Amino acid sequence: MERDRDTIFALASGRPPAGLAVVRISGPRTRLVLETTLGAVPPARRAAYRAIRAPGGETIDRGVVLFFEGPASYTGEDSAELHLHGGRAVVAATLAILGDLPGLRPATAGEFTRRAFDNGRLDLTAVEAVADLVAAETDAQRRQALRQLDGGLAEVAGDWRRRLLHARALIEAELDFADEDDVPDSAAAAVWADMAQLSADLGKVLAGGRVGERIRDGFEIAILGPPNAGKSSLLNALAGRDVAIVTDVPGTTRDLLEVHLDLGGFAVTLVDTAGLRETTETVEAEGIRRAKARAADADLVLWLADAGQPPPADLHGSETDAGSGPLWIIGTKRDLDSDSKRDSPAARLDHRISAQTGAGLDSLVAALTAHVAGLVPAEPALVTRARHRLCLQAAKTAIDAAVANGAAPLEVRAEGLRQAGEALGELIGRIDVEDVLGAIFSEFCVGK
Repeated sequence: MERDRDTIFALASGRPPAGLAVVRISGPRTRLVLETTLGAVPPARRAAYRAIRAPGGETIDRGVVLFFEGPASYTGEDSAELHLHGGRAVVAATLAILGDLPGLRPATAGEFTRRAFDNGRLDLTAVEAVADLVAAETDAQRRQALRQLDGGLAEVAGDWRRRLLHARALIEAELDFADEDDVPDSAAAAVWADMAQLSADLGKVLAGGRVGERIRDGFEIAILGPPNAGKSSLLNALAGRDVAIVTDVPGTTRDLLEVHLDLGGFAVTLVDTAGLRETTETVEAEGIRRAKARAADADLVLWLADAGQPPPADLHGSETDAGSGPLWIIGTKRDLDSDSKRDSPAARLDHRISAQTGAGLDSLVAALTAHVAGLVPAEPALVTRARHRLCLQAAKTAIDAAVANGAAPLEVRAEGLRQAGEALGELIGRIDVEDVLGAIFSEFCVGK
């Protein structure tokens, strides 16, 4: 740690007024800050009740102070937390005092966690997990982020990387000491079976699909149907508020509307779309194109039709039994159903609802919740971001090429393993990853 590095500070709690405000400080001048504002440095990792004073001696507030001596701290350097009353005047005065001290400046977004990464306290996957934990809105997101913070992916990737380094060491030994009697010619050949197994291990993780990414970003359910089928009414009913405009005029919805829900602890995005029909109107046609494209990427499609009309043949799969495929047929306007309509062959539906009266909505929500839960395997997902998936895919591709290219010179095959190791190093932040750091830390709030 550089001794002339700035000491940073920030309000780490919510915007005042609040019952409590937490001001974080980190850097080489942390002890000086505490001596200046408290009169002395409290014992490390022991809560102390102190008066916080301005340099002139005026008491600004009284609160609990915690001092963390580096490197055994979140950032890996001396740091402290001031737990104060959460009034605007208290917070403003405290931040003003800190800003006037030499060598101190306000922290930028994510700078505390960036220092934890720079000082080896967190690897890159743990850094991302901190951001995900702060942003978590559902239990599934919270649990997944906490597993990553505890090293879920980093430990496995670290083991994979060690296997690659061991393989490369054996190959280098054969290349450098091929003439030595104590280095058998088969030393390098022995590694390829393990590399083939490593590729298979990576393949198993990648074969899990994008469940981890879906848990983090939210599963998608697209609502499609002809105009005036009740799509926007269903969206509003499930959201519990008026999100979409509902009228009797066909083609009211032109663009995609999204609502984010928590279904059984899983984040779900409901997407309302333009009514599907033949049209020559340019804007409506574009809305229909977007609707079909979104349906193609959705985890589930709800086809709404008040008379049970089947979906178009080109729409995201085919008609299936409820719960066994990606498309459910939902009969709407249940309150207007006649006996003959309800019993007609065309009206064989997965669910029948009325957004107007609420009939059938509870059973639909229960079915949706069960369907989303069924998409999540019992084994926790290791890959939770597209960046993770791309790094692992790059590593697997390089290993596969090295294993398959048995006729190539050993130096060429060793280069493939080096590239695989770099991909795994990029995953956990063990090589130069400046290009990805900016994007990651931009997600953080100030004070974290």
